[in-house]
Amino acid sequence: MGKNTHFFGQPIFSQVLSFVDKTVLSQVRSKHQSDRYYKKFDTWQHLVTMLFCSLSGATSLRELSTGLLAWQNKLVHIGIKTSPKRSTISDGNSKRPSAVFRDIYMGLFEKHRHILPDSRLKMEVIKKLFIVDSTVISLFKDILKVAGRPRKDGKSKGGIKAHVMIHAAELMPCLIRFTEGVRHDHTFLKHLNVPEGSYIVMDKGYTDYLQYAQWSDRGIYFITRMKDNAVYESIDDIDLPDDKDQEIIKDETITLEYTANANKETLKLRRVVLWDDTKSKVMVFLTNSFDQEAATIAGIYKYRWQIELLFKKLKQNFPLKYFLGDNQNAIEIQIWCSLISLLLMEVVRKNIKRKWAFSNMVALVRFHMVSYVHLINFLNDPEKELKESIKNQGQTSLFPT
Repeated sequence: MGKNTHFFGQPIFSQVLSFVDKTVLSQVRSKHQSDRYYKKFDTWQHLVTMLFCSLSGATSLRELSTGLLAWQNKLVHIGIKTSPKRSTISDGNSKRPSAVFRDIYMGLFEKHRHILPDSRLKMEVIKKLFIVDSTVISLFKDILKVAGRPRKDGKSKGGIKAHVMIHAAELMPCLIRFTEGVRHDHTFLKHLNVPEGSYIVMDKGYTDYLQYAQWSDRGIYFITRMKDNAVYESIDDIDLPDDKDQEIIKDETITLEYTANANKETLKLRRVVLWDDTKSKVMVFLTNSFDQEAATIAGIYKYRWQIELLFKKLKQNFPLKYFLGDNQNAIEIQIWCSLISLLLMEVVRKNIKRKWAFSNMVALVRFHMVSYVHLINFLNDPEKELKESIKNQGQTSLFPT
């Protein structure tokens, strides 16, 4: 029988786990002493269990524990002697701090971020651009307050808000903070720490003039939408380029007031007005960048849509509708492990040459988690690998006479 590269010595799930750097895990475990009070369910077993939950699409503790039990004979090869029980998983999610999984994600992100940037990006600004936004994950129980008016029937759901910053070239979260859904977005801005010369793009929900002034002093640029009720004074008009197809209808320098240490201060900014033909509406941008062309300012803001695609990718491919616990720590652990799964699948995608839709690639892994198939080879050329597999199996009939 000839050599077959279709089959592999490890199941697909184990191959995905191979991208989890054990050095990162060891450092996090030492920092948090996360195995100190656990005899059986250590940090590695907890991580593997929750990644299995994310990648398999398990929606309950029973589904998760049963799925792992069925995979019992393969767990030994990845360092798990016995499959965890429902009560063990529940206790781990409740008691082991979610910060452990946060640091695992951030450690793995730092380890793999060098392969994430898109080499096709040409605009120099994009390489220095950070995108900020938030998304609310609804909860079936009123664990955390959610924004909006109370329902008339007295019933309410909770919501946890994920505040996220991504680098435009990497399109993976490099900073994440969780708050209750009712918390205002602009409170996240104080956690941002970006290099001088960077650009930050966000929607108008993050409006904070004091923060804008501090960024201007530090040489950090921002681009956002201007609030409809903003009070400002126009100082000077900036000449528009002589272009018949120009969508920019106004470009001007303005000043507006903000309060710092109980004193009124004046901030000089740029106001760019654009006519969006696709939406048939006027869009007004606010920025402290005076060097870029007005069309570039509008183009940078449009690039903000990439973070919306990230949220869509996360919510569509990993289960964030059903949570295994009803406390904030368990919910945060499940979200962090979904983000780790997202990161690992992006690393897999960067290691293959063939273009795959992210959802199709995740579906393949989900359906064949326990299959002994060489994941990278199969994703690169599934037709070739499948033909070779059939050839090596010979002419054996599937239906014996």
